[in-house]
Amino acid sequence: MASKSISRNAVVMTSPLQSELVSRPISFDGLAPDQLLVETEYTVISAGTEMAIYQGIESWAKLPFEPGYGNVGHVVEAGRAIADKYAPGDRVMYYGPHASINVAGGFFVKIPDDVTSRIAPLAARIGQVAFTSRRVSTAELGDYVVVQGLGLVGNLAAQLFRLSGARVIGLDVSRKRLDVAKSVGIEHVVNSAEGNVVDAVREITGGEMAQTVVEATGIPTLTGVAAGLVGTNGEVVLLGTPRGTYEGNAGDLLMKVHVASPHVTLKGALEWIYPYYPAQGCKHSLFRNVTQLLELTGSGALHVDELISHVIQPEETPGVYQELYKRNEDYFGVVIDWTSSRK
Repeated sequence: MASKSISRNAVVMTSPLQSELVSRPISFDGLAPDQLLVETEYTVISAGTEMAIYQGIESWAKLPFEPGYGNVGHVVEAGRAIADKYAPGDRVMYYGPHASINVAGGFFVKIPDDVTSRIAPLAARIGQVAFTSRRVSTAELGDYVVVQGLGLVGNLAAQLFRLSGARVIGLDVSRKRLDVAKSVGIEHVVNSAEGNVVDAVREITGGEMAQTVVEATGIPTLTGVAAGLVGTNGEVVLLGTPRGTYEGNAGDLLMKVHVASPHVTLKGALEWIYPYYPAQGCKHSLFRNVTQLLELTGSGALHVDELISHVIQPEETPGVYQELYKRNEDYFGVVIDWTSSRK
């Protein structure tokens, strides 16, 4: 089969703290049986993962590197093994870099008609990260759940716990993120840079501590803070990928886990603990999670549009990475619009 060459624009992180939009053709000898050729509509920036890559500290993503992993677009062509499931024009969510067109494989979910392409990558992909915290948690109806860090992942996690009947308390140091959390229905929010968060949680709960704390920042030291907010036989769910060094006395944290009271349980919540598609003996799958997230978004139960602070053009991405690196809180949720580049 003759090799195909397709013109393509892509975001590339070239070296630490440097990125650019480049035009580079991709060549391939036809699609593999389980691959799709997808023309991109929108991609979402994942600030945590992409900022780690941007700084050159993510070991699996050596620079230069094409970042990104949450895409929605139209199918152009399908491999023979999945051509009966995906037709040209179908909208799908898939894992791929920030680029105008991609050859994608491994995992696809169709986007329902009641979810727009602009919000779909955030709902499906960032929501997928957040959903694992709800899946692994033992939180029940009426439990107090503290979510530590209200970025995109933490905000969506807080919403999912609220939808399951938990009483959610959101913590953050950013007034912008706290305001956004309030706007999507998180009743209790606390600025953790102001005052004592333990006292604040006790005041909200009427003297109790939380049954569950979701650590969504990925800052290792805050695991110890999280363990101090949970009550006896409670749990700390590590949702944010821990990056950096734990500062403080790790023995204090370990004693909270070890002793009879409070006897805290630490749980990891990395999304990849589940298979892509439903499998025998496994209740959950990434496909099931994403499908449910899209249903919740389409019904209006999960608020996603409010989380988008900027819709940018591909050529604006290098400048936005600089703003995210500087922790400019105005850049809360960023989606890249690839549709205008094809006009």
